[in-house]
Amino acid sequence: MKTVYETRTWNYRGEEYEYIHTSYRCEDTGELFTTCESDDAGFFQVTNQYRVKYGIPFSDEIVAIRNRYGVSASKMSAILGIGANQWRLYESGEVPSVSNGRMIRSIMNPKVFLDLVESARQVLSDKEYMSISEKVKTVISQAKEYHTDNYERKRIFRTVRGQENGYSPLSLSRLKTVILMVLNECGEVFCTKMNKLLFYIDFLSYQQRGMAITGLAYRAFDYGPVPDRWDKVYSEFDEIHQEPRLIGECEGNVLIAESTPDDNVLTEAEKNIIHIVCERFKNSTSREISEISHNEPAWKKYHETHARIPFSEAFSLKAI
Repeated sequence: MKTVYETRTWNYRGEEYEYIHTSYRCEDTGELFTTCESDDAGFFQVTNQYRVKYGIPFSDEIVAIRNRYGVSASKMSAILGIGANQWRLYESGEVPSVSNGRMIRSIMNPKVFLDLVESARQVLSDKEYMSISEKVKTVISQAKEYHTDNYERKRIFRTVRGQENGYSPLSLSRLKTVILMVLNECGEVFCTKMNKLLFYIDFLSYQQRGMAITGLAYRAFDYGPVPDRWDKVYSEFDEIHQEPRLIGECEGNVLIAESTPDDNVLTEAEKNIIHIVCERFKNSTSREISEISHNEPAWKKYHETHARIPFSEAFSLKAI
């Protein structure tokens, strides 16, 4: 079947949101079909916009909040007073109401959460109250380290989480894992080639899942799509070594992995997308993949101004 991409409008919670609808046309009957995956990708395109518009945390952020405080999902529901299974549903992808979403965002501040724990003391056992309170107080004492980690992320990810980075989590550990997985599958890779591999990984992920993987934004430079601050990206991690090499008469830097990736950081769907891109391009040289990327509408439309490439261009990919 032929893949068909159409710009459509989805009415979500009383508001209209544009998204790219993916369907498959039967060549014999002309009838259009969708899959669970294509329907989910469209839904996430819409709900991602809604979350950003109203400041509602994403599912992975909601999971991270609970993990940070070491509290079970049921106890989080009890502390916030939102229903026995509601927190678990939010972690599974259900979008909170605006009021609940902003309350959840507020408890990213451990002092706010500690105040809520105090307010919910009557619904906790003495043992639970003491355990949770001590854990939150420990988090407060480590706040300087937490803010340092946020600062380190901002050095690389100059954009907030949204359309410009494909709504991907801003995580140094995830970014490092992606690069190490690419090097694990492809061997040594020149920086120029890695720029294009990351572009195809993120844009293919957005096309298939409604969300990118690395958290990077991309610009259309002369040699093809390039991550913002790519020089900082590759020098950020001790586990990734750069070595100068000659390419003909020109010198370039080769990226070499000095550790193995942590497979637990990414989902199976994300790892599969990385594998698809690596299989497609692992035998391509830096020059070849650059020339391939020059045929992408995503690059052609924006290279004259070196503008950021919107992730809506993921549905115009030709090479993969």
